[in-house]
Amino acid sequence: MSTTPYKKIRCRGPIQARVRIPGSKSFSNRAVLLAALADGTSTLHGVLDSDDLRVMRVALGAMGAEIQVSDDTWQVRGTAGRLQGGPAGPNATTASDALTLDVHASGTAARFLTAAATLASGPIRIDGTARMRQRPIGDLVETLRALGAPIDIEGSHGCPPVLCFGGGLAGGSAVVDASRSSQYVSAVLQVAPYATAPVELHLRNGQLVSRPYVDMTIDVMRIFGVQAGFKDAATLSVHSKSGYHATVYHVEPDASTAAYFFCAAAITGGRVRIDDLPGHSKQADLGVLDLLAQMGCQVERGSNFCEVQGPPGGRLAPISTDMNSLPDAVLAMAVTCLFADGESHIRNVANLRIKETDRLAALEAELRKLGAEAHAGPDFLTIKPPAKIVGAEIDTYDDHRIAMAFSLAGLLVDDVVIREPECVSKSFPGYFDLLDTL
Repeated sequence: MSTTPYKKIRCRGPIQARVRIPGSKSFSNRAVLLAALADGTSTLHGVLDSDDLRVMRVALGAMGAEIQVSDDTWQVRGTAGRLQGGPAGPNATTASDALTLDVHASGTAARFLTAAATLASGPIRIDGTARMRQRPIGDLVETLRALGAPIDIEGSHGCPPVLCFGGGLAGGSAVVDASRSSQYVSAVLQVAPYATAPVELHLRNGQLVSRPYVDMTIDVMRIFGVQAGFKDAATLSVHSKSGYHATVYHVEPDASTAAYFFCAAAITGGRVRIDDLPGHSKQADLGVLDLLAQMGCQVERGSNFCEVQGPPGGRLAPISTDMNSLPDAVLAMAVTCLFADGESHIRNVANLRIKETDRLAALEAELRKLGAEAHAGPDFLTIKPPAKIVGAEIDTYDDHRIAMAFSLAGLLVDDVVIREPECVSKSFPGYFDLLDTL
């Protein structure tokens, strides 16, 4: 991809393509962390090459894991749960004593590494970009404190930087507020096998957004040798405490990235097949297939592929849907709704306001540039397509998903320009190169 400050999207007709996409960011982040905590050396195939995974690799390396990378295969020599922290030991009292981990703009890394830092031999400070210092982490910190971790928030309004003094996690029973992010639950679950006492998590008010991501975490933990799961609808526990064991793990293609290519087929009335993506995958964003079927697309799920055929002329039906379980796909679907025959409603997505940017506000602003009547509420978005969609320069807010989503409009609309397209490197550096080949 070029390093220009903008990318003009090439307008084209119905797309006919078979596409191979890189590994899942969500699965990659979990597998790399668990391999770093495991005993022995794990081999991970298909790991995503992106900014977020580089952040995890550097941070886990600083904490004692040995990671060798060859293309998309990682060899990870684990620490058996004995991570390294700052040199001053667990009695350090100031941030200057800590090993500082820069997570850049990766919310996943910030949350997962905050939990992992409780296992370290000494203090660790988690920090990141200006936007990261606006993204809440207080609910996770509160739960870790309840499980015996000495940890402080140095930022304002419950946001990073976070200073964890390490020394191990006591464990026990704690309440977790997962009403804004499922990653708080996943973060605690992944380190729980190394707590002194068994860990049991109770969901505050029984709420858990984006549950499929927690199911994904439990699945990866099982592959690394630890059983965890739901005792009931509001309680999770870790059933085995032997720690993780090294394994060979194959990362599935990323369903979040696949969603953009499926939506490209829908918008253009074309056909796109994603190879090696199993139709039964537990990735939440594969739910976009059901939504596209509601809009009039033909969908096929195979054992090792998924395919979408858009309706002739891209004539799509509007939708009204709850997208709480697949928030990363909201942006692709919102732009797809721009081409529907009527007003669409997407609801129960309040957590989009605490992502890389306030995604609801960004969607409202950029959809309006293209001529739509768009309105973002506290947890919903409505999109009324215009009689004629117009080209525009799209601001990306340093958010990879905004850039990827609005590039779809340019497949049928002249003069759609994406500003600062390099932000896609967070999850898929080759996105625009692949889009150009379709």
